[in-house]
Amino acid sequence: MSKVEQFSYDNSIVRKFAIASVVFGIVGMLVGLTIALQLVFPAINFELPYTTYGRLRPLHTNAVIFAFVGNGIFMGVYYSLQRLLKAPMYSKLLSNIHFWGWQAIIVAAAITLPLGFTSSHEYAELEWPIDIAIALVWVVFGINMFGTILKRRENHLYVAIWFYIATWVTVTMLHICNNLVLPVSLFKSYPVFAGVQDALVQWWYGHNAVAFFLTTPYLGLMYYFLPKAANRPIFSYRLSIIHFWALIFLYIWAGPHHLLYTSLPDWAQSLGMVFSLMLIAPSWGGMLNGLLTLRGAWDRVRNDPILKFLVVAVTAYGMSTFEGPMMSIKAFNAITHYTDWTIGHVHIGALGWNGMLTFGILYWLLPRIYNTKLYSVRLANVHFWLGTLGIIFYAVPLYWAGVTQQLMWKQFTPDGFLQYGNFLETVTQIIPMYALRIVGGTIYIIGVFVMVYNLVKTVGSGVFQASEKAEAPARVAHIPHAGEYWHRWFERRSVLFTGLALVAVVIGGLIEILPMMWVDSNVPKIETVKPYTALEVEGRDLYIREGCVGCHSQMIRPFRSETERYGEFSKSGEFIYDRPFLWGSKRTGPDLHRIGGKYPDSWHYNHMIDPESMSPGSIMPAYPWLVTDDLDVSDTQKKIEVLEKLGTPYDDSYISNANKYLTKQAEEIAGNLRRDGVEYPEIEKKEIIALIAYLQRLGTDVKKQGLTGR
Repeated sequence: MSKVEQFSYDNSIVRKFAIASVVFGIVGMLVGLTIALQLVFPAINFELPYTTYGRLRPLHTNAVIFAFVGNGIFMGVYYSLQRLLKAPMYSKLLSNIHFWGWQAIIVAAAITLPLGFTSSHEYAELEWPIDIAIALVWVVFGINMFGTILKRRENHLYVAIWFYIATWVTVTMLHICNNLVLPVSLFKSYPVFAGVQDALVQWWYGHNAVAFFLTTPYLGLMYYFLPKAANRPIFSYRLSIIHFWALIFLYIWAGPHHLLYTSLPDWAQSLGMVFSLMLIAPSWGGMLNGLLTLRGAWDRVRNDPILKFLVVAVTAYGMSTFEGPMMSIKAFNAITHYTDWTIGHVHIGALGWNGMLTFGILYWLLPRIYNTKLYSVRLANVHFWLGTLGIIFYAVPLYWAGVTQQLMWKQFTPDGFLQYGNFLETVTQIIPMYALRIVGGTIYIIGVFVMVYNLVKTVGSGVFQASEKAEAPARVAHIPHAGEYWHRWFERRSVLFTGLALVAVVIGGLIEILPMMWVDSNVPKIETVKPYTALEVEGRDLYIREGCVGCHSQMIRPFRSETERYGEFSKSGEFIYDRPFLWGSKRTGPDLHRIGGKYPDSWHYNHMIDPESMSPGSIMPAYPWLVTDDLDVSDTQKKIEVLEKLGTPYDDSYISNANKYLTKQAEEIAGNLRRDGVEYPEIEKKEIIALIAYLQRLGTDVKKQGLTGR
C-alpha cells in the first residue's frame, strides 16, 4: 500500500484569476454597450480618435475573449487541475508570472487598440511585440500545466484534462501561424501571407480561436464543475471519449465556412462546409453528456441557481453549435453572412455559453475557497433571470435585423431594379433592433453587478484559504487488469496523449492550408493588378488604423443583388498585394471593393468630415482629425521595403524615391479638392489625402480591363 502524502492546493492563484475575470468582464461588457449605443446614437463617438466605433470594437472583442473568458479559463483550470491530479501546481512562481504577464498583455491591448495599433486580423488584432508576449506567457502556462501533470499523484487523466491539453497544443499552433509577420516598426508590421491566403489562415485561426479558446477549455470546465455542482458522475464516460476526439479532429477543418461565396477556391469552401456539418454530432454529444448528467435531478436544478447557470450555459453551447453548422450551408450562409445574424450567433456563445458557465463556476468556487456559504441564493436567482432575459433581448433583435438586412439587400422590383438601391435605407430600418439589443445588453450587465455585490458579501463573510491542505497516496505504477478499458492506456500516458492530440489537429490544417500556399492555380494572376502606390499604402494603413473593416467589407460575392449594387464580383487575383486582407465580416455600411472612381475626391473629403452631409441619416462617425493631422511619412520607405521583401514587386528606384512619388500623388489629389472648392492650408500633407488615394484605388485594376471571369 502506497504512503499517504500531505500537500496543499494553491487557491491564491485561483482567486487572482477570478477577480481579474470579473473586473475585465465588466470593462469588456461596458465597452460593448458603448459601441452598441454608438450605432443608435452616433454622437457617442464624440469625434475623438480614440473613442470611435472602429477603434473600440476590437477592444471589446479582445477584452471579452482574452480578459474575461481567458481569466475565467485560467481560474477554472488552476482550481480543477490540482484536484484532478492530486498535486499542487508545478511552480507558484510560474503561476504568478502567468497571471501578471497575462494582465500586462490585457493592459497593453487596452492602450494600443484605441491608439489604432492593429494588425486588423479578427481576434488577433494585437501587434507583433504583444503577440510575442502572448506566446511567452502561454509557454509559461504550458510548462506549469504539463509540469503538474507529470508530477501528479493520480495515474488517470480525467476528461477535463484532455480538453486542457488540446487547448494548449492547438492555440500554440494557431497563434504562431496566424501571426507570422515582418515588422516595420515597434507597432507596425505586415503579414507574411497576402490576400486569399491571408484570409484562409486568418479564419483557420479565427474559427479555431472560438473552438480552442472559447470552447474546448470551457468543455473541460463543464466536465469538472457540472458533476461537482450536481454531485453526480458524468452521464457517459464513453460518450466523452467520442466527444473529445471527434471534436478536436473535425473542428480544425471548419474555418473556411467564414469565407463562403468569396474568392476562396471552391474546394476549400466545400471542405469547410462539410466538416462544419459533421461538427453537429460531437458538439451535441458533449451537450447531451452535460445535460443528461442531471437526469433525475431536475428538482435540484429548479432550486439551485448554480445548476441553472450551468444548464443554460450548456444549452447555449448546443444552440450555437447547431446554428454554426447551419450557417455553414451555402444557401443559409447567403442569407446570414455580413448581417447582424452573425453578431447574434456569436453572442449566444459569448453571453450564454462562456458567460453563464463562468458565473456558475464563480458562485460555486468562491464560497469554497473562502470556507463559507453563498451570501444570497435569492440574488443569485435574480442574476440568473437577468442574464437569461438579457441574452434573449440581445440575440432575438439581431436575428430579426439580420433577416431584414438580407431581404432588403436582395429585393428587386418587378422591373428588375434593386428596390433598396440606397444602402442607407437598409441601415435605418434596423436601428430599432439595435436599440432593443442595447436593452438586452443593459439587462445582462445589471445582472453582472448583482453578482459582484453577492460575491463581495460572500467573501466578506468567510476566511480565505490561500493554501488548502490535502492528502493523497503517492503515485505508483499502474498494473493493468483484465477487462480494463483500452482508452485507459492512453489516459495514463500524458506525453503520448498530447502527441496524439497534436496529430489530430495538425492533419486538417495541413490539408487545407498547404495547397493554398504551393498551388498557383488557386490564385490566378490578373495582369492589370499592380501594387499600391506609396500614398495608397499609407491610406490603407489609415483605413486599418481607424477600424473601417469593422463596418465595411471588400468582397463582392457572385450574387445578382451584389453585382447590381456594387459592380463586378471580386476575384482572388485582385488581392495578391493585400497585406492584411480586408474582406470584413459585417456590413453596417456598404461594400467598398469597387468604390474607386465612383465619387470625386471632394465627396470622400466631405464624407469623412461630416458623413451626413453626403449620406443623410448615416450612423458613421466623423473623422475630423484626418484633416487636421499631418500624414506621418517617416516610415513610408521602410514600409515599401518590407512589402518588397514579402514579394510585392517594387523596383529599387521606386523604393528609394517612395516619398517623392507620395508627395506628387498627394499634390494631385489636393489640386482636385481645391478645384471643387475645398480650402484647407497645406491639405496635401494631411492624412485625409492618403485615405482618399486608397479609396479611389479600390477595384480600379479590374475596371481597366473589364474582366468578367473568375
